Amino acid sequence: MKLLFDQNISFRILKLLTNEFEGSTHVLNENLINSTDREIWEFAKKNNYTIVTQDSDFNDLNSLLGFPPKIIWFRTGNMPTEDIFKILLNNYTELSGFLTDYSYGCFEIVKLKVSK
Repeated sequence: MKLLFDQNISFRILKLLTNEFEGSTHVLNENLINSTDREIWEFAKKNNYTIVTQDSDFNDLNSLLGFPPKIIWFRTGNMPTEDIFKILLNNYTELSGFLTDYSYGCFEIVKLKVSK
């Protein structure tokens, strides 16, 4: 599963990734840190990456331009990098299914807070 992590997710996540995520990278490593969302989207499309982001703009691009690339959208608010990795690993089967299903372009991960 080749993932391209957007700048709103720490590049340190790459150190945590296991073999299931071989070939993954971060926009920092690809000299895309100051690039527009469209440029990142085009890079991901050209190089067969799935974009992992906390930014709704990539979902908007998917709606306008179609997919690939597919988007994994963390709608969780700020969370530790280790937690993002654990969520990806714990949902690996579902994510793999999403990536092979040509009906959907965005996999949303939502963490709900329960008020007392």
